[in-house]
Amino acid sequence: MKIKSLAALAASTALLAPMAMAADMADSMTLVSWGGAYQKSQVNAYSEPYMAMHPDVEVVWDESSAEAVAKLRAMNEAGNVTWDLVDVVAADAIRLCDEGLAMEYDPDDLLAAAPDGTSAGDDFGDLIVSDCFIPQIVYSTAFGYRTDLVGDTPPDDICDVFDLETYPGKRSLEKRPINNMEWALLCDGVAKDEVYDVLATPEGQEKALAKLGTIKDSVIWWSAGADTPQLLADGEIVMGSTYNGRLFSVIEEQKQPVAMLWDAQVFDLDGWIIPAGLPADRLARVKDFVMFATDTQRLADQAKYISYGPARASSAPLVGKHADLGIDMAPHMPTDPNNAKNTFLYNYEFWADYRDDIDAKFQAWLAQ
Repeated sequence: MKIKSLAALAASTALLAPMAMAADMADSMTLVSWGGAYQKSQVNAYSEPYMAMHPDVEVVWDESSAEAVAKLRAMNEAGNVTWDLVDVVAADAIRLCDEGLAMEYDPDDLLAAAPDGTSAGDDFGDLIVSDCFIPQIVYSTAFGYRTDLVGDTPPDDICDVFDLETYPGKRSLEKRPINNMEWALLCDGVAKDEVYDVLATPEGQEKALAKLGTIKDSVIWWSAGADTPQLLADGEIVMGSTYNGRLFSVIEEQKQPVAMLWDAQVFDLDGWIIPAGLPADRLARVKDFVMFATDTQRLADQAKYISYGPARASSAPLVGKHADLGIDMAPHMPTDPNNAKNTFLYNYEFWADYRDDIDAKFQAWLAQ
């Protein structure tokens, strides 16, 4: 149940019960996210409005989402889970749920219904890909490139990333196998609908690594989503992958000479998990925050600050202009028809099953 404002509580003695509930809620939360423009959008849309309603609550942000699985495993093993709510990609949510490290939930109990009464379960629909995953946004991993470093023929095909002759210079790729392996197979002639069948085999994994090996000496490997935008802004790379919202920031907010390469953008989901086994007072506070932060208006509000599509169907019609720039956000969404002509659909279950094995192989290859 949401905590009412003090003014509302004073207006009716019938609301004294929620006041009592407030005493049972922790007065602080540690929220884990990704840093950069994305976390800033969460602060603007979620935590600052929540703290304005609850000025006695302290919100601490941790930027460790890229290491969430390993850190939650370690915390659980030590019996000391210090995080209250963790932002993760869908595949990591599935892994954490399977390992019992994330709390299962009923969306119609934990999350607010849509303004028209549609249940949360129906409003989020198929985007609830795990019993523990609370969706927030649809985003994509795509490439940005320096418009002043690509000559008269800008890249328009994902395989241009592997073309060092036409587009010489450094690239940036994420320091993990996900997405890189898929792009490598696509550009080595594997049909889109066969990529995961091939990647499931040792031979397919070697094939992907061999293709990546053709540009390995020209790659700067990134771990934080803010790395590629900074490398592009500094002119240290000609093109690089990152989350589309980070590229929106460097293009539209920073006005850098950067443009989008949408071809074979990889659609993905991002959302919250609640660590399993939180003490009652911390869990009560987190549930109150999640009810607020995932409602229809709040998810639409996040799209005012970053070009990620809200995960609720009822939020989409509320997406309008950027809060500061005043530009229409719809054309910057990965789901816009002009941007989604050739998308690659990320396979959550594949990576939940194969991530540890392929990651070990990938990291060993990187070290060679």
